Amino acid sequence: MSAIAGNLQAVLARIADACRHSGRPPDSVRLLAVSKTWPLDCVLAAAAAGQHAFGENYVQEGTAKAAATRDRDLEWHFIGPLQSNKTRIVAEHFAWVHSIDRLKIAERLAAQRPAELPPLQVCIQVNVSGETSKSGCRPDEAMALCRAVAALPHLRLRGLMAIPEPSDDIAAQRAPFRRLRELAEELRAAGLEIDTLSMGMSHDLEAAVAEGATIVRIGTAIFGERQAQTP
Repeated sequence: MSAIAGNLQAVLARIADACRHSGRPPDSVRLLAVSKTWPLDCVLAAAAAGQHAFGENYVQEGTAKAAATRDRDLEWHFIGPLQSNKTRIVAEHFAWVHSIDRLKIAERLAAQRPAELPPLQVCIQVNVSGETSKSGCRPDEAMALCRAVAALPHLRLRGLMAIPEPSDDIAAQRAPFRRLRELAEELRAAGLEIDTLSMGMSHDLEAAVAEGATIVRIGTAIFGERQAQTP
């Protein structure tokens, strides 16, 4: 067994344990393997071990990996900040975008999604910790943004994403995840059909699962410490 395969099994076991402790079925949480900065060989090793969905932060790097694995039926998610001049290539090569934080980006993705592809699955990124260094709309902006995105063609609004401020304290970890879950409940009560909470990483996936995560984005615990950013 490769190191990546072993790490993948360990992460899946953590997710299953977290689900059991929260009274949730293990299949209610999907694992997104964050392969940013890691070479194609690492993606292939994870895929050989059964991993299907991969997350990338950098447009050119992620597009190259998606193109190189087109015959393997992998699912590619864009999870990083997205600039207007990069929306076309993302719309053409990715299945999901987790990081929409303003309407202009969503409108460009909708206009540039090829008609022959399925709708692009999208999440709205919310800055639940209020950090000035983080992307994401404010929580009080989420309702209007979600309504506008849900009305766009060629997109399917799936839910919300967050990257809270890191903490080693479990209560501090859970608080922003709880806020995102409560916000999702408000959106559903207002009639928006969403089913996804993309939250939780290697250091806090248990807290995220306890608060209702449906996708956890795990990089370090699978691939190791992050490599230098691709230029």
